[in-house]
Amino acid sequence: MNEHAPRYSAEKAMEMLLEGNREYLRTGLHSTEIGEDIRLHTATKGQFPYAVIITCSDSRVLPTAIFNAGIGELFVIRSAGNIVDGCALGSVEYAIEHLGCRLVVVLGHTHCGAIKSTLEGPQEGPVAYITEEIRAHIRENATPDEACVDNVNNSISKLEKGLPKRDDVRYAGAIYDIEKGSVRFLD
Repeated sequence: MNEHAPRYSAEKAMEMLLEGNREYLRTGLHSTEIGEDIRLHTATKGQFPYAVIITCSDSRVLPTAIFNAGIGELFVIRSAGNIVDGCALGSVEYAIEHLGCRLVVVLGHTHCGAIKSTLEGPQEGPVAYITEEIRAHIRENATPDEACVDNVNNSISKLEKGLPKRDDVRYAGAIYDIEKGSVRFLD
């Protein structure tokens, strides 16, 4: 197999994420391999993640735990408010072209501080970059949940516009409920 060839289709990767979240909800544990053997294996053989997860920097959002994934299984990109900018686009392109990922998930979450700050009104300083990006793409008078969905959909739109069109790559939006631990896919 070509080192850069996809190991999993977008559909298979989605099944793996859904099953991983079900296992996480069932056990409350992160039960995948994260020990020395897999660290050494990926150090020498490389990484072969089955999905890209773009998510918030929030410390309550742990994609590898939420999807019960181990070392080398998810390519995670984090920024406050799961904002897709040039750096995120380049990272996704790298994962698609060089690591063979065929599923890219933008994972928003409930009780998001970036969404809350946006809805509270204009911010000052560097955080304004985040809140203004979110504000520009959410509906007027949006609830926090609506704003979260709008923000995820904006990030997906940026991915679709900013990266070359590929029929074998799927972009999906999802919301993680930090209270329940469940992930709801939007499509």
